[in-house]
Amino acid sequence: MRQFNDDTADLVAERFQALAEPMRLRLLNALRSGEHTVGELVERVEAGQANVSKHLQLLFRHGFVERRKEGVNTFYRIADPNVFELCDLVCGGVQKELDEKRKLFR
Repeated sequence: MRQFNDDTADLVAERFQALAEPMRLRLLNALRSGEHTVGELVERVEAGQANVSKHLQLLFRHGFVERRKEGVNTFYRIADPNVFELCDLVCGGVQKELDEKRKLFR
């Protein structure tokens, strides 16, 4: 593991906080397949446009997504695909924990 100073620790914590919201994780997952408009993401995650836009803005500020305008549409795409490696690591740990709990209840 890399050593980091207090400033770096603060920035890393902010990025983790950005991921600590289920809607943001759903949006990132929806973007795994490629670029989508806000409207498409609203349909995919079954949430309101204002809510989706708010979370996309935060993901953009933290560098997880990029955006581009085309006419009246704003398209979002993943800026840093390494975020999926992190998610996959966490999901693997969660799945292992769930599997172990299921064994206990059988």
